[in-house]
Amino acid sequence: MKEIDLIYRTMFAELDQRTLDGSFEAAFPVSGNFVKARVKERDYWYFNDPKATPVRRYVGPVDDSEISKRVEEFRTIKNDLKSRRKLVATLTREAGLPAPERMTGDVVEMLERAGLFRLRGVLIGTVAFQTYSAYLGVRLPGALMQTGDADFAQFHSISAAVEDSLPPVADLLKTLDPSFRPVPHRSGGLQSTQYANATGYKVEFLTPNRGSDDNADKPAAMPALGGASAEPLRYLDFLIFEPVRTTMLHRSGVSVRVPSPQRFAVHKFIVASARLSDANGQAKRDKDLQQAKLLFEAMALTRRQDDLAEAFSEAWRRGAQWRAAIGRGISFLSSADRTDVLDVLNAGLADLGETLTDLPKP
Repeated sequence: MKEIDLIYRTMFAELDQRTLDGSFEAAFPVSGNFVKARVKERDYWYFNDPKATPVRRYVGPVDDSEISKRVEEFRTIKNDLKSRRKLVATLTREAGLPAPERMTGDVVEMLERAGLFRLRGVLIGTVAFQTYSAYLGVRLPGALMQTGDADFAQFHSISAAVEDSLPPVADLLKTLDPSFRPVPHRSGGLQSTQYANATGYKVEFLTPNRGSDDNADKPAAMPALGGASAEPLRYLDFLIFEPVRTTMLHRSGVSVRVPSPQRFAVHKFIVASARLSDANGQAKRDKDLQQAKLLFEAMALTRRQDDLAEAFSEAWRRGAQWRAAIGRGISFLSSADRTDVLDVLNAGLADLGETLTDLPKP
């Protein structure tokens, strides 16, 4: 694995900044204005636009410095789509950074414009993994970035609290492909957590399950997701806590929120531990493990092993069930890969001056 040249890392940083600026301007026209509102002892930005429906839309916490900065600079932001397209083309063609296939890029871009990430949704799964190459400034193998779906997650508490919503998701998806339809949930209810088109491309919404396991197969109603429900999953709260902003290299760039790479890597070991042992399950497990291993390697290469160790430590200390899942996932690695992963982890723990007990053996 190699870092990409400094000139391309600098170019991506510029694109990342301009894409976020551009998406912010597109979401909030100059005919409106920003106002603060206090909710449960915390201040939030909302945008009032008398020409829109609804008139007031949620923006984000006042203590998010990136959002507050853009509120202050709102009227000076320029949305330079043409020059951003040139930056994206250079980064994908010359630097060889990965771009999503067209349907995936269009789905993510459409949901971004509709407000999904403004409403604190998070892009997860392999599509999120695609973004880490540019975010970390390293070359990641393209074979591990192929997918036939797009997955998004949101905390239920956030979905209920923001007092705003996407337009109907089914209608949005049909503007891309009229064959998109809600997929009936296996529980037999009327709620849908997935949408699929005629070719089998799927868009799925997920949410953490932090309650009883009785909720595991019951879709959660998500007020902010435009009529979509979400599949409750254990361990997902760890993955989508404190996500990072980056840019997907599609068209003129799409500003997205994805899990931090360190949380993604640790979570992949948990996911791998639960895969079925049939051929399909084993193939998915192998992909999980390779993505986790590559992120460990990338975090070490970019001198972020302390961030990785901090995330690993948090998960490891959550209890016996978490330790068993992480350990089982790591055990599926080859001996050489397991040694490499644990070497990176131990180096990060040493940087933090921290020791964990009962770690897996090389």
